[in-house]
Amino acid sequence: MFPQRLDSTIAFDIARAMLDGFNRHYRLFRAESQRAKHRFETQDWHGQQRAQRERIEFYDLRVKEAVARLEKEFKAGEQPMEIWQQVKLHYIGLLVNHHQPELAETFFNSVTTKILHRTYFQNDFIFVRPAVSTEYIENDEPAAQQTYRSYYPAQQTLLENITQVIENFRLLTPFEDLPRDTGYVFKAFDANLTDVRIRANFQIQVLSSLFFRNKGAYIIGKIINGFNEVPFALPILHTKEGGTLIIDAALFGEDDLLMLFSFARAYFLVDMEIPSAYVQFLRSLMPRKPRAEIYNALGLAKQGKTLFYRDFLYHQRHSTDKFRIAPGIKGMVMLVFDLPSFPYVFKIVKDYYPPPKDTTREQIKGKYLLVKQHDRVGRMADTLEYSEVAFPKDRFEDELIEEIKKFAPSQLEISDRDGDGQIEVIIKHLYIERRMIPLNIYLQEAFDRQDDPRALKQIERVVIEYGNAIKDLVRANIFPGDMLWKNFGVTRHGKVVFYDYDEIEYITDCNFRKVPMPRNEEDEMSGEIWYSVAKNDVFPETFAPFLLGHDTVRQVFMQHHADLLEATFWQGHKDRIKAGYVHDVFPYERDKRFRHV
Repeated sequence: MFPQRLDSTIAFDIARAMLDGFNRHYRLFRAESQRAKHRFETQDWHGQQRAQRERIEFYDLRVKEAVARLEKEFKAGEQPMEIWQQVKLHYIGLLVNHHQPELAETFFNSVTTKILHRTYFQNDFIFVRPAVSTEYIENDEPAAQQTYRSYYPAQQTLLENITQVIENFRLLTPFEDLPRDTGYVFKAFDANLTDVRIRANFQIQVLSSLFFRNKGAYIIGKIINGFNEVPFALPILHTKEGGTLIIDAALFGEDDLLMLFSFARAYFLVDMEIPSAYVQFLRSLMPRKPRAEIYNALGLAKQGKTLFYRDFLYHQRHSTDKFRIAPGIKGMVMLVFDLPSFPYVFKIVKDYYPPPKDTTREQIKGKYLLVKQHDRVGRMADTLEYSEVAFPKDRFEDELIEEIKKFAPSQLEISDRDGDGQIEVIIKHLYIERRMIPLNIYLQEAFDRQDDPRALKQIERVVIEYGNAIKDLVRANIFPGDMLWKNFGVTRHGKVVFYDYDEIEYITDCNFRKVPMPRNEEDEMSGEIWYSVAKNDVFPETFAPFLLGHDTVRQVFMQHHADLLEATFWQGHKDRIKAGYVHDVFPYERDKRFRHV
């Protein structure tokens, strides 16, 4: 009996140490999110960007710390599997009444898979499915700090309650003119109450924490009246002069919220005691948005990856179509495939790249990490990065397997490594991102029906959007590098998003030049570049031949974005960024701003 008791003690101590590691992680994660309020109040924009970037690294650091502690104190990798089965059971017991059980389970998986051999990655040892429910977790904090606050206005007290909603966040910076701004909000609320009659259940529910990103703070909530629920968000900004605040807009409906929580934007900094409750509330505002993407938007990217992969496995079990080479122009650096019934694409870094590409696998991974940590300003798709991903071989088209063998053989393994008779295609490393319509295909479809006036409108709108996308990237200190149409996609909301990262650079690392005047007639007639070009030199006027071959495209582009072909445009933004200026980039259209009413 004694050895059994000893084994049980070791198992419990391992489980306790692992939970200590998670609790430390979430305590630090939450503290960084709490400090976002002070950075917003003091306009510490560089500090806010730094916090957003560094917080992404917290999780992996804490996992490494936990692994090191378990190996040092318990020689965890040498423990028999019977101990690990007990560790999981003890861990489940420790999660009773825990406020972040789903995150703690994912942390357990991350630590355990670092210690155990892959042979043991099964439900006996890790959480393939959640074991602890996140439904109705109670918050021990005071009522004012519950997940959301409810307000019960009458028709005559609605304006007063809107003011109370804003004042309850206790921002230390004063508003420039709060009565003016609440008046704007009141009119917007009134216009969005589809049933003008106030019903018995009329209320406003507002999440208790502000959502911070870039230079903005956002109040998130919903109006409930009868059978109608209207999601809303109120962006709060500093005035241009600084020192005071304004409510910049009132966003209403699921589509506005989907734009705010887009996969192409940086993660929010938001203080949450019970993250699952925030996700549940946000799902009620955006029922079409997967829970995985909501966790990502809240900065809980590892939980997002866990839920995404569970959703992906579930989809595979309930579909029969095959993985194929993705439609569109093939890239020189990435091999892209998809599953037609699944709204994501899978990207593998090739083993070699034809000239003029001069890069390495590690450099490409570094570019993707840069984008992950950067403010994506609604113009760069977020990616999920996975290693050792197994797919059933019978779900792969033969042409796709041959393509991988040809261009990325080092990333491919085909075997029955689990010994269950199921032949698998194992991809060593890949990125997964939301599927969009490639911009070149989107334009070609419009070109094919140019006699239709709607097609011309489609071309005009998307070319304007393309230029806006580049300008937003410039404001975020990103030079896309390869700006060909094929490297951009169109989302379901019609937004143009960049997704080819192997050539991106910081604007501040580039040297924008005007093409020198030819020295003589021979230079002028030469088909070769006759002037010197350093590594990071960029000549914006040379973009035109590659981008503007179609007359309609050229006409629209030159009308709205001719400045993108001028070195002075790029150099001017570079100078401002180097001087410390942080641009505003709004996740809503200009015509929604109160200042433009």
